[in-house]
Amino acid sequence: MTTLIESLQSNVSEWRSKSFPHGEYPAIAEVFEWATEPEGSGFRLRTPQLRALEVYWFLRLNEGTPKIVDLYKKYFPANEEPDALLDALGIPAAAWRGAKYNFPTLWKSIARDDDFVREHGLQALRETLNLDYASYILALAMGAGKTALIGAIIATEFAMALEYPEGPFVQNALVFAPGTTILGALRELAAVPYERILPPRLFKQFAATVKLIFTRDGERDIPVIKGSAFNVVVTNTEKIRIQKETIRKSDLGNIFNPKKEDEARAEVANLRLQSIASLPHLGIFSDEAHHTYGQALDTELKKVRKTVDYLHANSPNLVCVVNTTGTPYFKRQPLRDVVVWYGLSQGIADNILKTVGSNIHAYNFDGDAKQVVAQIVAEFFEKYRDVTLPNGSPSKLAIYFPQTNDLRELRPTVETKLVELGLSTGLVLERHSDSGVADKDAFERINDPGSPHRVVLLVNMGTEGWNVPSLFACALARRLKTSNNFVLQAASRCLRQVPGNTVPASIYLSIENQRTLDKELRETYGESLEDLRRQESNSRSATITVRKVKLPPLVVHQLVRTVVRKEMPTAAALALTKPATGTAPRLERLTFAIARQAATRALLKQTGETITIETEPDTLDLYTAATELAAVYRLDTWAVLDELRRLYPDADELPLAHLADLSTQIEAQFSQYEVKEEHVERALALIKPDGFTRSLLPDGTETYTAEIRYPVDRENLLAHFEGWQSRHGGKSAAFGFHYTPYNFDSNPELSFFETLFEHLGLHPGQVEDIYFTGAITDPRKTDFFVEYRGDDNRWHRYTPDFIIRRKDGRCLIVEIKGENMRKDPVNGENGSKALAVRQWEKLNPAKLRYQMIFVNDDVLTREGSADARQFVEN
Repeated sequence: MTTLIESLQSNVSEWRSKSFPHGEYPAIAEVFEWATEPEGSGFRLRTPQLRALEVYWFLRLNEGTPKIVDLYKKYFPANEEPDALLDALGIPAAAWRGAKYNFPTLWKSIARDDDFVREHGLQALRETLNLDYASYILALAMGAGKTALIGAIIATEFAMALEYPEGPFVQNALVFAPGTTILGALRELAAVPYERILPPRLFKQFAATVKLIFTRDGERDIPVIKGSAFNVVVTNTEKIRIQKETIRKSDLGNIFNPKKEDEARAEVANLRLQSIASLPHLGIFSDEAHHTYGQALDTELKKVRKTVDYLHANSPNLVCVVNTTGTPYFKRQPLRDVVVWYGLSQGIADNILKTVGSNIHAYNFDGDAKQVVAQIVAEFFEKYRDVTLPNGSPSKLAIYFPQTNDLRELRPTVETKLVELGLSTGLVLERHSDSGVADKDAFERINDPGSPHRVVLLVNMGTEGWNVPSLFACALARRLKTSNNFVLQAASRCLRQVPGNTVPASIYLSIENQRTLDKELRETYGESLEDLRRQESNSRSATITVRKVKLPPLVVHQLVRTVVRKEMPTAAALALTKPATGTAPRLERLTFAIARQAATRALLKQTGETITIETEPDTLDLYTAATELAAVYRLDTWAVLDELRRLYPDADELPLAHLADLSTQIEAQFSQYEVKEEHVERALALIKPDGFTRSLLPDGTETYTAEIRYPVDRENLLAHFEGWQSRHGGKSAAFGFHYTPYNFDSNPELSFFETLFEHLGLHPGQVEDIYFTGAITDPRKTDFFVEYRGDDNRWHRYTPDFIIRRKDGRCLIVEIKGENMRKDPVNGENGSKALAVRQWEKLNPAKLRYQMIFVNDDVLTREGSADARQFVEN
């Protein structure tokens, strides 16, 4: 059966394939084009974040921000597919039977009958169906970047609101941070590089208007101007909610009788809530919404829902509510508000999370926990002693304890084992509620590559939101009396991934905690430990490093077309003719009487003639008209005003109907343009270091790097300079690899490079170098690309695969494609890309030559590279 999530994914995929068109708000396509592939190196939204953002905007624009129940009814019509609707909502057959196979009865029972809801396990569904506003859950596993996703949604909403001021867009945001981490959430939202999400023209407006605000302890109100726009208020559920105020009985006077006093207190909303309610076009965002749901859906959720209900009733316009969470389940009940789901297994498959494989170890023991802790420390350093992240940060182990007494009892065991292993006890750091300032500071700096600590002992710390990529192992040696997902949160901390790492993580547990972890995985993610063990990454990350920073540019002639205004005689003056008097708006009066008519069934019969009433035409004062015309056509305002005064000597105003005719006359005289073509010589940089991430090595050497992602099944297509240098050596070693590794897209590309690489060693005196250019398309990293118009009628960039440059200045540009692409309208032999490069070829016949090689098999034959080899020789 198709679920709501699958149905939405299908529709969004179709929308994406058409480049996100929208007739009324076309700027959304511009936003997604930039967010998908922002120029330059650095942050970009991950695939799950992008897909969630796409679904969100599909619901907002294409579906009109529907309530979740209306969304189900649309996608699963009750009158057409009743069984599909029941299955999608998870309503059991017994409940349908109890409702006597009648939907109105079913909805009424779910809404009002507590016994019916309990009997059939419909508590979560009731909360969903009872919502009177649009509310969606975006369920993304840890590490996918939920806080950055909230920032992206807010930024795109504000940008659309600035672009379309009258549109239905969010202009204020209330963000519920998880737990008490308000400042942490504020820092995360402030640190999001929004210039990598919004295109430059929209980012400038956004950056100039957005205001980040947080609720401070001790302040009764929020420092926000009531009724203002573009505020992002970060708070938590404790600081913004309807609650009973401390109101003395004497303050109430005799207004209320004693029975009503408590009701009066309960209905008084705190000042902060009232300030939030004053903000127009409000969007509410709950970060890590499982804190809202928790394990007490019937209590905690209702508290927050009551707050949101208040804002829905009192805000000038509550647009929608967005919840991000790591789970689509509540105690194994699927939450029907979920519109996006990205699980732990998907995160591991996409290399957003580290793999665990067979590294989940459970210890079954009856004796002292000291033996287990010592064994865990020994195993960790046996496996991870020399493991570091690409930035040099050494691997770390986190050990979680139920109580501070447990930590203090077992710390000597940890230190003793370290001494046995020849390691310093200074590697140990403990963090709990009684920690001193030094330990707190060291804990905050644990991500620093220079941090000396590798074994972190924790009590009620280091779970939700603790982001330490260098953490490769977590251990829970003692059984927890109450978990509330603590085992899951602690055990999964070591799964956060970084580009370039291929070492899996490890989880160490007591057998009791292993059972708890498996249970919490099933309840939270619908997955088991076995699912995680089986899951391998389908993609990996790597870091490319620029080897040849100062490459000579490719100098070519290009045809540049510019639209310019035709030159006008210097003495040309504005000469207008007064338009013919326009007809004033007609006002006609008709008189009717009630009468039967033989020719028609109408009872109203016109009596008398139609009377035309003279009206005054709409006018515009001459100064305003001159200002508008001058601004539109870039003319001198006073010259236009003088001409208008000449046309209308006895009037201070002109008929509004004349303005269009006057505009046409001005266009005919001054708005004459022509297209000029000129051949210009341009130096194209094959590599632009400023587009890469610059860093300094310990010896002071500058390096330029960038992150790439590639599918696991293409790992054999990564070519590292060091490996090729040792394998081929000789005179070939000086060629190619202006960055390393080269990340080829196909085996024929790799085969072509290998053939030419070896051949260049035989003719080193003829060729300057060979470059694989097909993988770098970012204009901040290279100038070597051509622009072509695609099937969507939009301009795109194309970077061919290879350049072979001879010492005499001639260059061969090579593109390798499968034979099945030969007739493709874009990628084919006569496709848009090829035609664009051949324009270069025509302008530079003595310097450039373009060749397309089409291959039938996965391996390029020697004949396929014959022309390129001949180019090298001659």
